[in-house]
Amino acid sequence: MTMQTEGGAVAPATERWGSDVVAETIRALGYRYVALVPGASFRGLHDSLVNHLGNHDPAMIVCLHEEHAVAIADGFSRVAQEPMAVILHSNVGLMHATMTIFNAWCDRRPMLILGATGPVDAHRRRPWIDWIHTARDQGALVRHYTKWDDQPASAEAAVESVLRADQIARTAPTGPVYVCLDAEMQESRLDRAVRVPDIRRFAPPRPAAAPAEDIARTLDILRNARAPLLLIGRVSRHAGDWQRRIALAERLGATVLTTTHNASGFPTEHRLHALAPVGERPNDAEQHLLREADAIVSLDWHDLAGFLSARCGASQTQEPLTTAIVHCSLDGHVANGWSMDHQALPACDVRIAADPDRFVSQLLEAVGTDWQPAPSLVSEGSHWTQTASEGPDRTAPFNAEQMAFTISAFARDREVTFARLSFGWPRSACRFRTPLDFLGKDGGGAVGTGPGHTIGAAIALKGSGRMTIGVIGDGDYLMGVNALWTAAHQRVPMLLVVANNRSYFNDEVHQERMARQRGRPVENKWIGQRLDDPAPDIIGLARAQGFEGAVSVRSVDELLAELERGAAVVAAGGRYIIDALIIPGYSDR
Repeated sequence: MTMQTEGGAVAPATERWGSDVVAETIRALGYRYVALVPGASFRGLHDSLVNHLGNHDPAMIVCLHEEHAVAIADGFSRVAQEPMAVILHSNVGLMHATMTIFNAWCDRRPMLILGATGPVDAHRRRPWIDWIHTARDQGALVRHYTKWDDQPASAEAAVESVLRADQIARTAPTGPVYVCLDAEMQESRLDRAVRVPDIRRFAPPRPAAAPAEDIARTLDILRNARAPLLLIGRVSRHAGDWQRRIALAERLGATVLTTTHNASGFPTEHRLHALAPVGERPNDAEQHLLREADAIVSLDWHDLAGFLSARCGASQTQEPLTTAIVHCSLDGHVANGWSMDHQALPACDVRIAADPDRFVSQLLEAVGTDWQPAPSLVSEGSHWTQTASEGPDRTAPFNAEQMAFTISAFARDREVTFARLSFGWPRSACRFRTPLDFLGKDGGGAVGTGPGHTIGAAIALKGSGRMTIGVIGDGDYLMGVNALWTAAHQRVPMLLVVANNRSYFNDEVHQERMARQRGRPVENKWIGQRLDDPAPDIIGLARAQGFEGAVSVRSVDELLAELERGAAVVAAGGRYIIDALIIPGYSDR
């Protein structure tokens, strides 16, 4: 068998090329998918994936923008707990993707990002195009928000580089890594044997465990506590870890809090989950609960110092919190001097550098079965679900709150994964019962990531029986809308609900604050914010890319009807868009 080359010459199919061994390494590491926008800088690797590996293990996920490729990989890892590979074209493709790479970094999402440059040897560059697509240190573009980067110069070095990158990406705290492949290395015919070693010998280490003395110190604090509090932050989606968190809370009699920043880590309707999940704004109930607690155990809680300061800090009338605090997190290992995503430095009595779920397992074993649980801080009738709405109020204006209660009620008796939830989603609509019910926010505060995250989650959940729903704002949707083509192309079932207030409304809130602070006209807050005149065709944009959708909805009943219609389409393997025209405003509930 022979193969035609670009210049017309015929090469024997038995020959191997530099990019072939890179592709073989990716397959050996178990990557199921690779998201990409095609580019000439990695044409060698592209050919290897298609003609050498047959476009499976990994299979290509073709995207229309590099930002979407990274966002899809991010969403996939939120469910699968494993990385997806991404390939980005030269410097320009990498620059397209930088925002979503930063978002994945802040989310601590594992991801193998491959790029390309060159040829590094200037003598071998094509005129013009190869020169503008070659950078001296391409990894510098993302070095501040990736765990590691490399630019190997040979096929052998590329194998080792990909092995190392994968190991680093999967080692907690996980995160994106970047390997830049020289175009000449990819396209070089191999005149020697280059093998992929046994990848089992390059596996990442087991999650770090807490030292025995830290377990003992934590037990001493908990043993003397009458009102322990568990703050459950960034934890895994594994069912076994979920059950162990529940068992630990029940064994200790500990009250539990979770946050809407992170994926569901504990059943929010459980009797020990005292309050609705913590949102952006502090409230009196949270402050009271923190003041009542005499021991706090944080499991990689998002911004622990900021959370405590906003509710019990010295800036308020009360004294600073002096409760004994145990903080378990590995996040300090990736702090750097460029990004401030490490947040404020928390004061704590026991600082544990360990995987939070491994720590839970150790604590559960150490506590044993004879531990006397503390009396609950949640008195009878005081649980948040006692006063929370069970569903929408049809007499109220159709705003973000009523939209959320409608969707929450619709999902209650279905196996649903909320890949994203929009601004204004009330905390009391967060009724999460499994580790896959909610996948968290965009950790880097990025824009346009909602469609990609939802698609990535839907790819991971395909065939699971769960329905993937993304509830996203109209601004987020419009910035990322052409990601939808990839969902249709991949035949990925999913439902997307757009909370359409026809505005960059979060910034209207900021403009109102500025106007009041400066004594200027509040009525001008909408200028430079509204998405109208003409109003973007939310449904038409999705239909153009292979989604189904009917009409925009303006009421609870219209939304319920569209949700049922969309669920039927998704159950049949399709994709559906709902345009929910809501009155602007955010919920305090």
